[in-house]
Amino acid sequence: MIQRDRIVEKIAGLPGNWHGAGCLSGAVIKAIADYASQGNFGVSVETGVGKSTLLLSHYSDRHIAFAADFGGSLTKTKESELLAAGIVEFVEGFCQDTVPAYDFPELDFVLIDGAHGYPFPELDYYYLYPHLKPGSIMTIDDIHIPTINNFFNFLKVDAMFRLDRVVGTTAFFIRTDAPTFDPKSDGWYLQNDNKNRFPVEIIDETGHVVPYTKPDYPKPW
Repeated sequence: MIQRDRIVEKIAGLPGNWHGAGCLSGAVIKAIADYASQGNFGVSVETGVGKSTLLLSHYSDRHIAFAADFGGSLTKTKESELLAAGIVEFVEGFCQDTVPAYDFPELDFVLIDGAHGYPFPELDYYYLYPHLKPGSIMTIDDIHIPTINNFFNFLKVDAMFRLDRVVGTTAFFIRTDAPTFDPKSDGWYLQNDNKNRFPVEIIDETGHVVPYTKPDYPKPW
């Protein structure tokens, strides 16, 4: 435990500009270590690479990192003396290409921190969420970005997740034991965010509210 604590402190203490693609804060690094403090994650996954990769190489039996070398992040991580050998599988390339092509095992920890433009975080989520087991951790970084904040707000009310804590601009969710939302169906009306806010008020190009005409069929919930 002492050795692990020292590793966490060293990784958390790396400068904010350790690489040029944006780094997790020391507080977030310590929070991730906190979740794994009772033992290793079995399999962990992240989109993006950096300080979290170094940490998860010590706190996972197997870690899979999807990343391109933005800002030298991949090179810097691979060359770091803080990277534990033999744990990390680096899947290089754009996450939009590599994540959909990967055959995932059951997952204990996921960090979504790859491409941030819309809809790329949601694309990562689509291919990862079916593999999260109950009690696993899903972490979303940069929730201050408007589109990622929309994603964050959706997850906050979703039956599959419970918001556990927010550290700065990083959110930590616990996977509940709710059934996995069918990734090959539609079922929008089963999702809490849609049930809670339907119908959304629509403003047309003249600034007027578009009247909503209720269909003849009842709500599906």
